[in-house]
Amino acid sequence: MEITSQQLPAFRRGFRLQWEQAQNSHVMLYPEGMAKLNESAAAILQLVDGKRRIADIIAELEARFPDAQGIGDDVKEFFGQAYEQKWIIFSE
Repeated sequence: MEITSQQLPAFRRGFRLQWEQAQNSHVMLYPEGMAKLNESAAAILQLVDGKRRIADIIAELEARFPDAQGIGDDVKEFFGQAYEQKWIIFSE
């Protein structure tokens, strides 16, 4: 699937991002289990609210982390992987 800046990501039903104290990290919880996330993945997924488009998420991350300019392709690639893992769905 080609990921575009105008797509609107949302978590699939039954999937949830949360801080897990025992893991000392954010995790993606889903019916079959849990995935421990690195800081970059958590920063991206914390902005998924069903209202922000990928372009908005990229802009927010670039504002938060000014030294990380030009991260748009990396964020889109991550969303492609999250889609393949069935964590999120998209609408246009």
